[in-house]
Order: sequence, then structure tokens, then C-alpha cells
Amino acid sequence: MFSCTLDDDATLVSHSGCLCHRPEIQSLTRRIGLDVSRRGVVAGIAASIALLASSKRSHAQSTLSPAPRPRLILFTNARVFDGTSAGLRDGLSVLVQDHHIKAVTAGNPAAPDGAQVIDCGGRVLMPGLIDMHWHAVFAAMPLQRLMTAEVGAIFLTAGVEAERTLMRGFTTIRDAGGPVFPLKDAIDTGLIAGPRIYPSGAMITTTGGHGDLRPLSDLPSRPGAPLGALEQMGGSIIADSADEVRLRVREQLMQGASQIKIVGSGGVSSPRSPLEMLTFSEPALRVAVETARDWNTYVMVHAYTSAAIGRAITAGAQCIEHAHLMDAGTARSMAETNTWLSIQPFLTDADAITLEGPSRAKMLQVFARTDTAYTLAKTNGVRTAFGSDLLFSDTLTARQGTMLTHLSRWYGNAELLSMATAVNGELLALSGPRNPYPGKLGVVEEGALADLLLVDGNPLQDIRLIADPDRSFVLIMKDGRVHKNALAA
Repeated sequence: MFSCTLDDDATLVSHSGCLCHRPEIQSLTRRIGLDVSRRGVVAGIAASIALLASSKRSHAQSTLSPAPRPRLILFTNARVFDGTSAGLRDGLSVLVQDHHIKAVTAGNPAAPDGAQVIDCGGRVLMPGLIDMHWHAVFAAMPLQRLMTAEVGAIFLTAGVEAERTLMRGFTTIRDAGGPVFPLKDAIDTGLIAGPRIYPSGAMITTTGGHGDLRPLSDLPSRPGAPLGALEQMGGSIIADSADEVRLRVREQLMQGASQIKIVGSGGVSSPRSPLEMLTFSEPALRVAVETARDWNTYVMVHAYTSAAIGRAITAGAQCIEHAHLMDAGTARSMAETNTWLSIQPFLTDADAITLEGPSRAKMLQVFARTDTAYTLAKTNGVRTAFGSDLLFSDTLTARQGTMLTHLSRWYGNAELLSMATAVNGELLALSGPRNPYPGKLGVVEEGALADLLLVDGNPLQDIRLIADPDRSFVLIMKDGRVHKNALAA
């Protein structure tokens, strides 16, 4: 589906996988310029987002534009899925005050003075969805455009996709690596619409590891040599010693990372990182974990194989990303150590960009082991989170809800909806005081943050409703503000 330059000759190979790990980004970052400063990139991002916000304001009549925030909103006549229960609670009213749920009561209490009343008409009111593996900056722009686009166009596209993500009912995402801080700030300040973002900042890898995208002509590297373009942009950063790991972790946290992303194994897309390779030593991983712990947060480790997962667990990592190739013993170890698993339900080519060559072979390994990995996780009681990891295509990103429905192969509808709401909210809470949104997410209960979806139909009976958000989600609220209300029409 797409090609990348492996070195300075014109050899082209196709790849897929996490954004930060893709060799073709080298061509993109060359466009940004090898001598561009991080400050210059951020300034360009800020200008692009401001332009996007100005354009949105000129279309203020759009049905997707957020309504002014009333101080009080009362939802009446609702059937509530609260994020934790196995069934619905009928005939409830939910009162939202500012950013939080103030009360959940039976019947139809009198509306407080000045409250906006929304009659749910017996529809299902549920928490906003949470995606634990997303790359907000690079999710939707086609690779062909990424290869030639200016940085401003990249972030304009990211801003548009952020609103689309919200309109799919995903009110929160955990960004698994990328220069997302300016986009997050623009959303949080109301400049543009989008989900809550838990940022990791640049993912941290080793020389030759998954995410080292330098051309071979840059080797051998010299101590103190200038950072590569992707490193300057904030997509990934290379560290080869414990001291470098400590420095890079602190840099991400200084910028506002809520958790840290570390590469522990090879990856599907990286041409020079075999899937079974190991990157950081156990002592280096332990330094990352201890440094994050000093800041009262946690480390998420990219790891496909049992060896990489075991090393991460021994070092104290609290969350493993992917793990499609793990064995039964590793699943038991994860359960015994209360280590989280954030895995993506990749099943067929419809769930990923088209691949060729070695990356195609590695992706087929992942497809072949997805069912085994989920079965092992469920059988052994591993705490499992949902994430989608869709990239480089607005056709693929539109399948975000479809990816969630894939979980019906292993879980009941209530279980998988709980995973994408309350359970994912528990994992987000591991960021402790680094949590950019203090409060409880993924539940409908008194005191929780007011992220809500009103569904036309019962997703506990028909999970396919989640895959059709334009029709199914008649109201979308984030942080107490209504961003979509088809009932008003």
C-alpha cells in the first residue's frame, strides 16, 4: 500500500504498524527539514491549529459544532449502561453539572432551575468510549500525502481527524507515541474539538530498534551528534545507555507526558528490527520504570514476544502493548504480577494497511496469533485493555468502532463495552498525579467526568451499533459539553 526509502539508494519496501515505527516517515521528516528546530515545528503546529479553529468558527452552524455549555443538563427517561454492570438500569435520570455527573437517580425528578432537559426517550445512555492505543497526529492522512505534505497540512489533518474521532464516540484516547502535545492543548482549551488525550510523547527506543528510522548513510553515529528529524519532531527518540534512558524519560514527562512509551521488541513495520529481537536490557528498562515512578506514573512497553514481555515484567513495567506472540506461561506471569495488557484485535487485512515483503510476513504472524493471545489473556485473567492502532487512512480510522466489535469473538457485549469504558479508565488512572484530567472516566456514576453517549438502540443486544456511530450515537457529550445532538433535529 505504501513504500519507504530504506537508505540513500532508491530501494523501496512496503510496511505497516505503529506510526512512530515506520521507515517511510524518514521521507516525511526530510520534508520538514533536518535542521528544523523543535521550537519551529511546534510554532508551525500552533499556527496550523489556529487556522483550523478559525475555519471551524466560520462554519458555526455545523451540526457537529459544540453547543455552549449550560451549567446544568438533566437527562431523563434513560436506560443506563454504567460501564461496570452486566445489564441496563432502566428509568433513570442523570444530572450533569459543569464537567461532572452530579447525580444518577431513579424516575424523573424535577429539573433544577435553569437546567436544560434532554428526554432520552428510553434510549441507552452510556460512558464515552476510550481507545488505549491511538496516534492522533498521523492517524488519517494517506501516506502518499504524508510523503509530500508540509508540517502545517499534517497537523490540520490531525485536527480534523480529532473531531472525527470524537464523533465516533471515542471521547478519550491514549496516544502511544508522537508529537501530540500542541494538538492536546488545542483540544483542552476549546480551540478545536477532539477527544481527551493522554500523551506519551516520543517513544523511546534503541539504536537499530523498532522506531530507529535513520537511513544507513547516517551510520556510524557519533556521540553528541545532532538528533535526527523524527527525534526533533518528537515522534521517537533513541537511547542506548541507562543514563540516556533516564534523560529521555524525564524529557517526555517535562513536556507533559502522562505515561512513558518504551520499545522492548522488534516490530511489524521496521525493516531492520526482527519481530523477536530485544532492545533494552533489563537494567535499562528498570531505569525507565524507576524514573517514571519518581514522577508517580508508569511505563507501557511495546513487546510482541514472551522474551520481551518477561524482561519488561521483571523490570517492573505495568503495561504491555501488543503481546500477540506470547505463550501460556507469559500470560500466567502477567496475571500473577497484575501487569496490564493493551492488545489490538487485528484479524484480517481489512484491519491494517496493505503490506508486502518481510513486513507482510510479520503481519501475518500477528493475524495468526491474535485469537491465541486473547484466549490466553481471558483464560488466565489478565487485565486487558482495548486499543485499535489504526493509521494512515481515514478509511481505516473510520473502523475504530468496528475494531471494538471484533472483541465479540472472545467477550460478551457487556464485557467488551466495559473494557472500552470502565476498564480502560482504570488503566488511565495509573498515571496518578500526571493524569491530565483528574476524575473518573468510563463510568456513569455520581462524581464521574461527564463523557456520555446516547445510543439509538441497545448495544448490549446488538454490538454492531458501535460500528455505525453516525446513525447510532444521537448525542455525544464530552466534559459536560454536547458536541452532537441529533435529537434537536
